[in-house]
Amino acid sequence: MYFDLQVNGYAGVDFNADALSVEDARTVCRELADHQVAGILATVITAELDQMGARLANIARACEQDELVAKMIRGIHIEGPFINPETGYVGAHPQDAVRGADVDSMHRLLDAAAGLTRIVTLAPECDPGGKVTKLLADSGITVSAGHCNPSKDELAASIDAGLSMFTHLGNGCPLLMHRHDNIIQRALSFSEKLAIGFIADGVHVPFNALRNYLARTGLERAFIVTDAIAAAGRGPGVFQLGSQQVVVDEHLATWSADRQNLVGSASTMPAVANHLRDELGLSDSEIRKLTFENPQRAIGLELT
Repeated sequence: MYFDLQVNGYAGVDFNADALSVEDARTVCRELADHQVAGILATVITAELDQMGARLANIARACEQDELVAKMIRGIHIEGPFINPETGYVGAHPQDAVRGADVDSMHRLLDAAAGLTRIVTLAPECDPGGKVTKLLADSGITVSAGHCNPSKDELAASIDAGLSMFTHLGNGCPLLMHRHDNIIQRALSFSEKLAIGFIADGVHVPFNALRNYLARTGLERAFIVTDAIAAAGRGPGVFQLGSQQVVVDEHLATWSADRQNLVGSASTMPAVANHLRDELGLSDSEIRKLTFENPQRAIGLELT
């Protein structure tokens, strides 16, 4: 069984669609269950606040109205809009909707999600004084750094305020960075204090790099996500993530329309498990730890 903390969509359905229906959510959950997934966090990415709020409310409504959806969607992961707007760090998130973190905006999103928020990914350098980080941590919500470039001191201060996770390390950053002083090295230097997530499809992080990262974090502090979009479980073609088109190539790499940024993944958890076994030589118990046990522990859930 698997537990995925970052699912933007699946089986042709986009959780960031403005018109997401209960039946759409059920389609995702039914196919995920067929793929041995025990639970997920439905992920909503950066958009204008009202638009994000409506999308969060759609997911909450589906959980309220459908038993299978409520069983499978164990919460919501809000990724943005409080991320670094600089090219490279912002990734494929719409730059014009990115904003600095503030308590009032955070409350609007939390209210729209109707108590389902489990993770908020933000940039520590965009949360002055760690006010939003502290608000979330005090509310029992996991705060994760991602799409960010904080200094080592800023990252340390954010951890002191309640930051406890890092979102898809090795992604959400520029292709070219300082070879030593960069966000990957800074995050790894705090790996004893952070649960660190990776996308293990071989596209977002080459397997040799993933092996090195896991050697640093240790298997107890790491977890794997798919960062799946609507293309997951489908194949090459053109799909939607929110308002943007995503092109899936023959290698199942998911690109923005201009081919400049990876946009989520088309991978599935069974495929990821095979990669971890075949490319990294991990045992079944180690794979279970990374793909089922650690994700739940990282957000404070008892193992299902």
